[in-house]
Amino acid sequence: MSEIRIAVNGESLLPDSSGALYWPAGRTLVFADLHFEKGSAFARSGQLLPPYDTCATLSRIQSAIARYAPTRVIALGDSFHDDGAWDRLDLAERALLQRLVSGVEWIWIAGNHDPAPPQLSGAAITDELTLGGLVFRHEPAPVPAAGEIAGHLHPCKSIVRRGRSLRRRCFASDGLRLVMPAFGAYAGGLDVRDAAVRSLFGSGFLAYLLGTRRVFAVAG
Repeated sequence: MSEIRIAVNGESLLPDSSGALYWPAGRTLVFADLHFEKGSAFARSGQLLPPYDTCATLSRIQSAIARYAPTRVIALGDSFHDDGAWDRLDLAERALLQRLVSGVEWIWIAGNHDPAPPQLSGAAITDELTLGGLVFRHEPAPVPAAGEIAGHLHPCKSIVRRGRSLRRRCFASDGLRLVMPAFGAYAGGLDVRDAAVRSLFGSGFLAYLLGTRRVFAVAG
């Protein structure tokens, strides 16, 4: 589990090295941009990738749930890469996802890739959700938004360590709002220096890089 806590709008959050986010006060585990079946979508357009991304992502979700034992899971949109993604899951993947959904209060936030997520038994679907001091949505608002937890931008950051440049997915937060890294195995990344990320934070922010076993905070 993470050794770092991020304070966002008065709420204490635990960033996990997997890319998940845990909110202890709400017993809530959050994932962003799972992009199930991105590999098969690319294969259909002629870009051949190993077809194991959904299985790998589900396995990591299962591990994160086992670590934190949440009572609620929120998936922040773009959970399914396109409107045919559910149909391309194999039977074992569908069964595992349904078991995960049935074990907790599960909430799909609609994203631009999946404006109408599959209606799995026991799961709720909404455009955004306000709980405590936090607002969960897919795309960050273009204006300052206190307590916002969003995905969509897939932030990452490059650092130099021991003479080598490393590019890592990361959380980005200034204490008012937080943007989560993409959790999906094949999801790409946008450098935090890009204007789309920087413009969300008025007076600077921290990037929380995903390490193998822990999260590292560096200047954004």
